[in-house]
Amino acid sequence: MKIEVVTIGDELLLGYTIDTNAAHLARTLAAEGVAIERRTTCGDTAESIATAVREALDRTGAVITTGGLGPTSDDLTKPSIAALFGREMVLDEEHLAWMQERWRTRFQRPMPESNRQQAMLPSGARKLANNHGSAPGIWLEDDRGRWVAMLPGVPREMRGMLADTLLPLVRERLGDGGRVVRSRTLRTTGIGESHIADLVATIDGGVGDVGLAYLPNADGTDLRLTVRDATSDDADARLANAAARLRTVVADAVYGEDAADLAEVVLELSRSLGLSIGVAESCTGGMLGARLTAIPGSSDVVRGGVIAYDDAVKRSLLGVPEAMLREHGAVSDPVARAMAAGVKTAIGVDAALAITGVAGPGGGTEEKPVGTVWIALDFCGEVQSRRYVMVGDRAEVRHRSAQAALEMLRRRLLT
Repeated sequence: MKIEVVTIGDELLLGYTIDTNAAHLARTLAAEGVAIERRTTCGDTAESIATAVREALDRTGAVITTGGLGPTSDDLTKPSIAALFGREMVLDEEHLAWMQERWRTRFQRPMPESNRQQAMLPSGARKLANNHGSAPGIWLEDDRGRWVAMLPGVPREMRGMLADTLLPLVRERLGDGGRVVRSRTLRTTGIGESHIADLVATIDGGVGDVGLAYLPNADGTDLRLTVRDATSDDADARLANAAARLRTVVADAVYGEDAADLAEVVLELSRSLGLSIGVAESCTGGMLGARLTAIPGSSDVVRGGVIAYDDAVKRSLLGVPEAMLREHGAVSDPVARAMAAGVKTAIGVDAALAITGVAGPGGGTEEKPVGTVWIALDFCGEVQSRRYVMVGDRAEVRHRSAQAALEMLRRRLLT
């Protein structure tokens, strides 16, 4: 089965809202063996919606839309698509009564009149239950077997409806073929895309007939393996074999798979060894600490940290000598080491990470250009440090710096 996805909303076209719906649909349907033939985003006008859906139907005969099912004047998905199928809009009295009761019991007030629009459905349509909001989904099909499934644009509602209601219908259409599209991702950091490609080239037979994509990002380079049109068991076996082949050449750079977070990996390793962590941050301004404490349960490992953005804080709270700052500058090896030792002593931890650098866009010099970062780790009294020149804008430099610090600690924990 081939399906096209049409996500609807001016906010998506203008870039104010990231289109997470299309990505979630693609991943979920691929696991069911459904190929997303094309993804289209259109605005909120009736003409834009009708054109996008008409063209998608002509290509595949199966379309999923998200968005435009709300109660406001710019929610035009239902009437626009109903017109394509030659259907009128009719009031679903049952759904209207349900919404009115929902407002009375849940919100203790009458339902706004504008929400009545959500009970208007194309004649002959199948209503798809929404257990997560007030707007029902809609399944509309013509006598040629072409269909459109309309889902809400609110991500929480869309994901819930997809799992609860739409996937069972899609599975009915698929029958008992049992063919899937399945992926597995190895997450690496501290090693470049081209270097990995050179290493992969040394594997006899490569990764077999499994597709391999290199996906560089601010965390590192993800290696996504994909198997298409296979049974579930066959896909899993081929992916496992390909992943094992990759690990023979990039093993030490792999910190996890799929949605793994390096901060969580570091916390789990530290917890297993009974070690505590503290941080001292200058250019990252608390980002490293935020990465760690965003993980549930981090309080049993992370003791705290110091945001030493100003040199006065480096001196007063971390004990960095004034003479060291004058001689070497804040962005230097000695200062990074002193920051790590200072926070380790100040809050009493086993492992202390320190970051100091030039995040930009200004402040760089010929000797220390924008992106220059020193990271130090004081691990049980043993100190190591490294100089980096991070690429990207200010946000990327800061993110890459926090990631590099976590990777420094991960590697030390594994030794």
